[in-house]
Amino acid sequence: MTTAQPGDGTVGKALQVLDQVAGFGRPVRFGELLEGSEFPKATLYRFVQTLTNQGMLMFDPDRQTYALGVRLVRLAHAAWQQSSLAPIARPHLDALSRDVGETVHLAQIDNAHVLYVDKRNAAVPIEMYSQAGKIGPAYCTGVGKVMLAYLAEDELQKILPLQAFHQFTPTTLTNETDLRAELQNIRSNGYGFDREEHEPGIICVAVPILSARGRLLGALSVTSSTDRSSLATLERWVPKIRQTADMIADEVQTWRFPDQTEMETRG
Repeated sequence: MTTAQPGDGTVGKALQVLDQVAGFGRPVRFGELLEGSEFPKATLYRFVQTLTNQGMLMFDPDRQTYALGVRLVRLAHAAWQQSSLAPIARPHLDALSRDVGETVHLAQIDNAHVLYVDKRNAAVPIEMYSQAGKIGPAYCTGVGKVMLAYLAEDELQKILPLQAFHQFTPTTLTNETDLRAELQNIRSNGYGFDREEHEPGIICVAVPILSARGRLLGALSVTSSTDRSSLATLERWVPKIRQTADMIADEVQTWRFPDQTEMETRG
């Protein structure tokens, strides 16, 4: 959940309440919100009522519960079209998925976390945590680590202290020192791995999606399981994944920043 920063004011606090409601994954009673909230009861109630009045939350009077409102659906759809890489990347993900026969993920950084914006399942699907629209940890996923590796240092300094460093598996990196060493290796190689760091048996290779000037746009990965593949096998797909990432980046630049495309191409 995103925490309001000093200077964010009322808007930041209200968005924090929205994040809290979303985190339950189900309709929630006011008492449950209050139990996990840093706000006093009266303040929290005021935020909840304002968000409900604005259609950002929906109140069920029969069950006395709150859920995310339909206005958010409209905003989310607009964000997906305007800010997500998914609409442009779709045909490229389809082609990559056909070529590799494994699960393909498209992700972007969302504050300190990974947002999976699209996914293509393998020919024989594997059950795993990631789904389009889900948030995941950055420090222990392939797409997360390659995105951290290509962030500007000032952005990275803000994000690293927000990593939980929870040990999901025996191979999870659990401190900033080890993670920074991993990020340096990723920058040297141009790609990174998930070595069963988030889920046992799940491995991947990931590459960043970068603008012509090296600005981070997102990340792309090919994921499999240790039952049917290996890191060495996945590594063979790096040239193809990188080619796909470059094609996505080129189209994103033309679509999102048409006035900058020529300038960035010239460098």
